[in-house]
Amino acid sequence: MRRRRISDNKHHSFSLAFEQEQKPSNGERGRCEIHIVEAMSASVYIESSVVSYLTSRPSRDTVIAGRQAITVAWWQGARSRYEVFVSILVMEEISAGNPEAVARRLSAVAEISSLGISREAYVLADALLSTKAVPQNSQRDALHIAIAATQGMDFLLTWNFRHINNAETRRLIAKTTSAHGFVCPVLCSPEELGGIDDDE
Repeated sequence: MRRRRISDNKHHSFSLAFEQEQKPSNGERGRCEIHIVEAMSASVYIESSVVSYLTSRPSRDTVIAGRQAITVAWWQGARSRYEVFVSILVMEEISAGNPEAVARRLSAVAEISSLGISREAYVLADALLSTKAVPQNSQRDALHIAIAATQGMDFLLTWNFRHINNAETRRLIAKTTSAHGFVCPVLCSPEELGGIDDDE
C-alpha cells in the first residue's frame, strides 16, 4: 500500500546512492562513487471520467472531441511515464451503462492495478463533504479524492472540473486532506500532466 502522509518524504525526482569501495591491498586510495538513481515513477490515480473520454465514440461536440483526443494522446504517449492505478470505485462506475461501452472501458483498464477503499478514505471523504470542499451531493467525487490521498497517489487525473479539479475548491480540498494527516494529490486533467505536444 502506497500511503503517503505529510511526514513522508520518499517521493523525489532523484535519490542518491553512495558506494564506498574497500581500500585496495596495494595501498592505493579507494574510491567513493556517487550514483544518481532515478526514483520510483510518480503515481497517478485514474478517475472514471478519464476512462470514459478514452473509450467513448468520437463526439461532434468540439469541446468533448478535444478532450477525447487529448486523453487518447496522454494514454498512448505519457501514461508509460507513470505508475497508474484505478480503484474499486472506478471499476464500479465504469461497469454501469451500455454493455458495449462497458466492455470498452473495462478492456482499457484490464491490466491496471485497482486500489481498495480503506476506513481512512471514508473518514476523509466525509470530512471533504462536511467542510464543503466537495458538495454534499457529490459523495463519490469526495471518495475519489480520499482514495487517492490515503493511498499516497502523486496525481489524481480527471476531467471533472466541477467537483474535483476546481480552482475555487482545490485549496480547501488540500487543507482538509492535510488536517487528516495526508498529502493531497495534484488534481489535474490529462492536458495538464505529462507535457503532451501538439504534434502527438
